[in-house]
Amino acid sequence: MLEVVCPWHAPIWSSLTSQTQHAHAYLFSGLPGVGKRRFANAFAAFLLCDTPEHAMACGHCRACLLREAGSHPDLLLLEPEEEGKAIRVDAVRQLVDFIGQTAQQGGRKVIVLHPAEAMNQNAANALLKSLEEPTRDTFLLLVSDQPSRLLATIRSRCRVQTLAAPSQADALDWLATAVPELQAEQHQALLIMSGGAPLRALELHQLDAIAMRQQVVADIKALIKQERSPSQVSDAWSKYPLELLLDWFCSWTLDLLKLHTGAQPVASNQDMDKVLGYVVRFPTAGQLMDWQGWLLAHRAMVQGKANLNRGLFVEALLIEWKKLLEKR
Repeated sequence: MLEVVCPWHAPIWSSLTSQTQHAHAYLFSGLPGVGKRRFANAFAAFLLCDTPEHAMACGHCRACLLREAGSHPDLLLLEPEEEGKAIRVDAVRQLVDFIGQTAQQGGRKVIVLHPAEAMNQNAANALLKSLEEPTRDTFLLLVSDQPSRLLATIRSRCRVQTLAAPSQADALDWLATAVPELQAEQHQALLIMSGGAPLRALELHQLDAIAMRQQVVADIKALIKQERSPSQVSDAWSKYPLELLLDWFCSWTLDLLKLHTGAQPVASNQDMDKVLGYVVRFPTAGQLMDWQGWLLAHRAMVQGKANLNRGLFVEALLIEWKKLLEKR
């Protein structure tokens, strides 16, 4: 499969591929779902291609055919053995050995490492040595959602390229083409839930996130009206992704803070505008900040794959949410 960059990254792609010399290490960073992986894979294909055409891998030379078959000997894809797990030092030692080998096709060697922030401390230190002693015609492409989690010494030895999200209009146009069966308001809802990242919006569509979100909002309303208990709602959400639930609560809390300070007159989360307009009357700004801190701390734990009891955690989340409604 020929890798194609997302259209909103075309100017950066044009600038990068027009250069006659390339850095030995790149760090492609940006929000999840903006197309960093596509960009890195397309760049790897471009670097390995024998006869690039129009600043893209040709797709039909021997190097391209080997890569598309997943058998190019001079391309190494390095990622966790399981999603959400760490990249360990043994994997990076494999990378170091790969760097030390002669290119089997007689050209360049390319390593794509994703997500770079998944490296544990030992793995990061092992990688640093390779960055300090670059090998000719060997290119390391790091992809990261959270570059701040990387060692500063690793970041400083890479050419950092931020890949931003597109404008809302461009993102909606892309989604309309990618999922034409949805209505315009559904595209808008997915884009809001994804934080403006179109590929993440597409993933959410595949998770049926719109229906999930509708049920979550209905359950929140029932919880506030005391028609359902935190335990009952927790059971109903047993299969909903924790990161997604926490993202939604964080977004609602940001709306509450903006409403409380008068920074915005209505909630940006339109499906929760009435609920948030009601909730904001009760907590102080300090209580909202404390609640936001609780959410962010626990979101970091979930992202770090902490061993949480899911049912108890979601129930605690809902109990803390209800506390915002207590009269002080």
